[in-house]
Amino acid sequence: MQTGPLSFSKRLHWIPAMALAFGLNTVQLDAQQAAPKVSVAAAYSKEITEEAVFIGRGEAIDKVDIVARVSGFLDEQLVEDGSTVAEGDLLFRIEPDLYQAVLEARRADLDKAEANLELAGVELARKEELLRREATPASEVDIARANELVAEAAVKSAKAAIRQAELDLSYTEIDAPFAGRLGRVATSVGDVVGPANPPLVTLVRETPIHVTFALNEKRLVDVLQQLGETAETLAESQRSPEVHVTLPNGTPLGETGRLVFVDNRIDPLTGSVVMRAEFANTGRLIVDGAFVHVRISALKPTLRVLVPQAALQRDQRGDFVLVVNDKQMVEQRYVTLGDTVGTAAIVLEGLREGESVIVEGLQRVRPGVAVDAVVAAEQPGE
Repeated sequence: MQTGPLSFSKRLHWIPAMALAFGLNTVQLDAQQAAPKVSVAAAYSKEITEEAVFIGRGEAIDKVDIVARVSGFLDEQLVEDGSTVAEGDLLFRIEPDLYQAVLEARRADLDKAEANLELAGVELARKEELLRREATPASEVDIARANELVAEAAVKSAKAAIRQAELDLSYTEIDAPFAGRLGRVATSVGDVVGPANPPLVTLVRETPIHVTFALNEKRLVDVLQQLGETAETLAESQRSPEVHVTLPNGTPLGETGRLVFVDNRIDPLTGSVVMRAEFANTGRLIVDGAFVHVRISALKPTLRVLVPQAALQRDQRGDFVLVVNDKQMVEQRYVTLGDTVGTAAIVLEGLREGESVIVEGLQRVRPGVAVDAVVAAEQPGE
């Protein structure tokens, strides 16, 4: 029995056998690499009540700068910074002495004017009697009649001056024109205030409040067509879409707003129309001037195709998913996306219900290769 090195002929037989074994292993390895395992989920349909989100701004229905209508020293300040006031509450009082004295002078002027009118009437009657006796010329009667008319005008002027003086005196007390909350008081007792001076304080009505936003023209036309309304009647319609608000901290406002105004033109720069919704704002969480997110829900749900967001990818051309077809081959499919719904996304174009998309193992595959697809443990829409 030969125990030495293999003969040359035996080595020739051994080499193809080794090559064949290694070749088989290579084929098997290539087959395993060509069919990586991936997890897939089926696109599914669901009725979705779609929403449009806009940036809106709180606007007080009533907001006014309180300005003194007469000049004088500020005698009393009856409110504090940030006070809540009711309509008619007394806020400030300007020193009234000067205006009270002017009113008394105007009343004295009226007494004088009425006395002059009475005297002019007596003089006219005397002149008319003398004319009947032919003891005075007619021109004297004409002069007396004119003097009486002048006296009557003086009485009217005196009465008007009294009304003006009464108004000026009333303006020394400054009341709240409506219920609301005051801002910072910009003056102090003893300051000289008047129409030419800065406002004393700003008063804002907080409840209810408006939220102004812009609706794009496409969605506006959709709403008008669905309701059978015009832009003019939309705010008055009982079927107007509900308006919701998300506060600056991300918390939804627990109130539903209603449309109260639709502008009469579309802004050519933005392609949108200005709209205004009214909210009760009972918690006073919408502040005048604050930016909020406005949400408008569609009037009825729409059947949409959805896929898990885990299946979505993006390149320079746009959003796409990797679809596994009935031959277990990978296809790259570009899609048009809508809004997100939880962990899923609405697919507007590019995908049909029931098609399988890869949700796990995306990094191991590429379009055109075969895969070993298994159904993901948790299927969307279940």
